[in-house]
Amino acid sequence: MLLTDTVTRPIRRRQNRPSTWRRFREWARRRPLVGGVLVALGGAEMFGSSQLDIGNLHIQLGIEGLQATVIPIALVLLGVLAIAMPAHRIFYGVIALVVAVYSLVGVNLGGFFIGMLLASVGGIIVVSWMPRPPAAEPATEEPKP
Repeated sequence: MLLTDTVTRPIRRRQNRPSTWRRFREWARRRPLVGGVLVALGGAEMFGSSQLDIGNLHIQLGIEGLQATVIPIALVLLGVLAIAMPAHRIFYGVIALVVAVYSLVGVNLGGFFIGMLLASVGGIIVVSWMPRPPAAEPATEEPKP
């Protein structure tokens, strides 16, 4: 149906398209979004804690700070990949767990434990997430002769 407003421009009625929020929810249900976001946040927090300056003291552990840069970047990448490719979620989750536990040694006590805990919980959620099975259609009974 076509309506016109006062300037005689056509106004089209919205078709039965789902809203943006509904489309996002449907997209998010098909992937481990919460776990991936927690892994990425843990990596971001570790990166922030590894670049920390307290007065004249620069806190950074590892060989020339390489671990303090590579580990957080790896965690952020693993979190994004877990969201983008949910079929490989178990692999990304296990690697995120291993890297998060190793960050306890390699990156300022795992980002002062906060980043390590975020990434560990996120990795556990990514590993344990399962996609919802498709909704079963109601069975139609065939008439008996």
